[in-house]
Amino acid sequence: MKNYIFKSTKSKPVQKIINEAIDILFSIGIPLEGKKDRGLEKMAMSFLALLDVKKKWKNAKCVEDNYGLSSKEVINYFNTNFEDKISPGSYDDVPREYLKLLLVTDFVVKSGINPKENYNSPTRKYVIPKFLRDLVIHYKTDKWLTKLKEFNKDKILLREEIKRLRNLDLLPVILPGGKELKFSPGSHNELQKEIIESFLPRFGQDCLVLYVGDGANKSLYKNEEELKRLNFFNISHGMLPDIVAYNKNKNWLFLIEAFYSTGTISEIRLKELKKNLSKCKAGLIFVTAFLTREDFRKEMGGNSIAWETEVWTADNKDHLVHFNGHKFLGPM
Repeated sequence: MKNYIFKSTKSKPVQKIINEAIDILFSIGIPLEGKKDRGLEKMAMSFLALLDVKKKWKNAKCVEDNYGLSSKEVINYFNTNFEDKISPGSYDDVPREYLKLLLVTDFVVKSGINPKENYNSPTRKYVIPKFLRDLVIHYKTDKWLTKLKEFNKDKILLREEIKRLRNLDLLPVILPGGKELKFSPGSHNELQKEIIESFLPRFGQDCLVLYVGDGANKSLYKNEEELKRLNFFNISHGMLPDIVAYNKNKNWLFLIEAFYSTGTISEIRLKELKKNLSKCKAGLIFVTAFLTREDFRKEMGGNSIAWETEVWTADNKDHLVHFNGHKFLGPM
């Protein structure tokens, strides 16, 4: 688990107990990836406040000790014990942001006093259930790992559940040769799927895909060895097109941009790519792909497609638009 050191003037003992709280939260399955340090800090301080832990975990309290805090009291606890300066007027953020993941997992619950009280009421109490208190009191002891294993047994951790749900949304793409990739969802990646599964089999028969990018993972797939063999430019370069594919039989290299809101093989883009590929051993074919002819028609108004390139639309899979004039599909 990463040891989070916050950029603050807080003392080392305060930073230490906050980092320990984050470690516990991670250990019980709270998803921390992507959260900024300050957000993690506020969640950890909220956790500590509701356990009434300032230094030692063995002193943790819970609902059975008749201990709980309102949103305003949580913020006051921050400011009093953890050298913070959060405005008391921001109490709405406590359940909405700081405790959100803990409430979802029932690691924090709303007290049963006055159940009709508004969710964001500044007087509503939040408490830690006994089962969680009974775990954290063993933190930093010889029993911690055993108790943690028992605590997590037969549970679906929120972190894993979210990861599983995200994976269900991924878009499967089959490369020539049968290898499967998983794209994050979105129109841009739907078009890339069409390029790989529909364009390449029609116009780049027996192509080997050498590079595929993804908005959530820029280098989703990269065949570095083959790219280097072809004297491709620095493959960490930010100018990479969305898809690079190679037809070994014809020695053709396809450089394909998948247009969504931006991104065509324009005259400037063409010049940049040709300059960087001046030592490439393969013949170069430049393609801009669109989801629909209507998308292509709208983009044509800006004259953003370079001569000596090709255009393909996913809703007309068997046809190309040639900006090459005198020749059919082929390298420049």
